[in-house]
Amino acid sequence: MAITPVDFDFMAQAFRLAERGLHTTMPNPRVGCVLVKDGQIIAEGWHIRAGEAHAEVNALRAAGEDARGATAYVSLEPCSHTGRTGPCSQALIDAGVARVVYAMEDPNPLVSGDGIAMLRAAGVQVDGSLLEDDARALNPGYIKRMERKLPFVRCKLAMSLDGRTAMESGESKWITGPKARADVQRLRARSCAIISGVDSILQDNSSLTVRVDELDLPNAQEAAAKQPLRVILDSTLRLSRNALLFKQPSPILLVHNGSVDAAQYDGWPEFVELLALPAKDDRIDLTALLRELAKRQCNEVLVETGATLAGSFLRRGLLDEIIIYMAPKLLGSNARPIFDLPLDTMSSSLALKIKDIRAVGRDWRITAAPDTEY
Repeated sequence: MAITPVDFDFMAQAFRLAERGLHTTMPNPRVGCVLVKDGQIIAEGWHIRAGEAHAEVNALRAAGEDARGATAYVSLEPCSHTGRTGPCSQALIDAGVARVVYAMEDPNPLVSGDGIAMLRAAGVQVDGSLLEDDARALNPGYIKRMERKLPFVRCKLAMSLDGRTAMESGESKWITGPKARADVQRLRARSCAIISGVDSILQDNSSLTVRVDELDLPNAQEAAAKQPLRVILDSTLRLSRNALLFKQPSPILLVHNGSVDAAQYDGWPEFVELLALPAKDDRIDLTALLRELAKRQCNEVLVETGATLAGSFLRRGLLDEIIIYMAPKLLGSNARPIFDLPLDTMSSSLALKIKDIRAVGRDWRITAAPDTEY
């Protein structure tokens, strides 16, 4: 059966359902499923959180016996393996679904086409991929982790209209307004980990937590229930054990360069893990850090730090996306720049591709990505 215009409409609805799990499905992908019969939607489902039923199973439960003979539109290939839940391909077969339209193959090597093969072997009509670019945009971190063994790295920065992030003293609260700060809370909530540097923590005494009252989401309690892993890069362990960071007992990964003595390992709260990742320059190996986070099933990682560490990530080509909140104010020429990038010639400039610009309260949010084709 050929793809028809109506298939696009039903798949778009599957994407909208998948987005409901934006802040809660990690480390699993966000997936939506629509069941259609006689041109009408009879049931919908989406994956809410890891360990619970997948989108297809939720839709099948809602449809009951009506699922027999229906078409299922799924934003990701139905799984074919048993993990914490059973295989969705088999559930669709058992329910008597006649046709499955999928948006993209699952890059997970445990699936990777096997779900499609299972359905076809059982006589189910399978069509796809459909709107694959949109499907990939739903799960950039999951897909990159499966394909490249690295998380999707997003760097968030706030700056003035003249490109400054803090006064010369380091004072930076607050460049942007409350709506921009709420938007940052939602970025944190969709991330598996937040990376910051010790200098930023010492300057701002940040907690790096997701706060329910600032999320402005209908499922704020659920979104904040699982806090992202807080990753602090502290080469020589200068961080005080009395920092605000330690007031909330959610996991912290304290990364150093391996040069600290044994005594410095003592006295940390039990939710703090120390990890040595030395680089040749006595700093921390950022690439090794990202590989480590991928092994810990981190899909999307938010870098929330100052100009020096942000510049290090950018210079090494480790950023997939940059989100800049620009406030309508001027901080002056003595203030600190947005990135520490010691460039001297126009030919050495780094090109960016602007993906989106929109107003967030009185501020502007610019979403960009390194332009590798420039």
